[in-house]
Amino acid sequence: MKQDLLTFADWSQPELNALLELALKVKTTPAEFQQVLAGKSLVALFEKPSLRTRVSFDIGINRLGGHMVYLDSQAGKLAGREDTLDMGANLACWADAIIARVYSHKTLEDLATAARVPVVNALCDLYHPCQALADYLSLKEHFGELKGLPLCYIGDGNNVSNSLMLVGAILGADVRIVTPAGYEPDKEMVDKARQRTAQSGGSITISNDLAAAEGCKALYTDTWLSMGDDTPLEQIKEVFMPYQLNMPLLKKSGASAVMHCQPAHRDLEITSELIDSDYSLLFLQAENRMHAQNAILISLLGQ
Repeated sequence: MKQDLLTFADWSQPELNALLELALKVKTTPAEFQQVLAGKSLVALFEKPSLRTRVSFDIGINRLGGHMVYLDSQAGKLAGREDTLDMGANLACWADAIIARVYSHKTLEDLATAARVPVVNALCDLYHPCQALADYLSLKEHFGELKGLPLCYIGDGNNVSNSLMLVGAILGADVRIVTPAGYEPDKEMVDKARQRTAQSGGSITISNDLAAAEGCKALYTDTWLSMGDDTPLEQIKEVFMPYQLNMPLLKKSGASAVMHCQPAHRDLEITSELIDSDYSLLFLQAENRMHAQNAILISLLGQ
């Protein structure tokens, strides 16, 4: 029976830990995995522009011996060109897996329903699971134990924070989300994550107070202005500038690492001083996107 990766919600703590170990192995002993996708063709279906996601999947699949076909939206959202269910069923006639970066989670669900091959969420409006796996891989490399690790995400409650919460909750981490009032993660997303902490021993904290970052090992932020959001920048800055990741905040929190999924807007959500400092894990996160995604593909394609 085929398995999709849309959210990680159906993964257990042992399964996620095993996936992280596989990602580390893929990273440290690449020669062992050079042919695991030999003869496999994967389709990358993108509605949204991409640098890290597209390149890391393309090169990663190549390094596993597979082949990626890139298909963009060809003038708008996929659903406007052809029925998504038909598209998923057709692609499954040729491809061994579908990697989709889309605007709506519903598009992913439709693709997964119609396609008899695995569908991987490479980003949607609700989740960014590949990024979250790369983030926790980076934290594991940098700090070691993830269980109980205090991590604070500061900024807009969005798809990145949703996946950080969910994956962190499953792994037993102490995840804190700090946002301006009115920009908190959706309550349903918070509740889903908190449900997993009962088994894992993790915790989820939602706050508007930057004091919640104190005692955290790492501080994380993301862009304040998501793709497709036409809110004036000055209006965004007025709300979010007090939540900027900068050296005074880092020092006050006691954290020893800063994170950002990129693209980063220097001196907006995070200062250039931090991006270019020894505290920065940004390019480790970017590097680990490929290794985390390769581990996902190996797992889903049954190698």
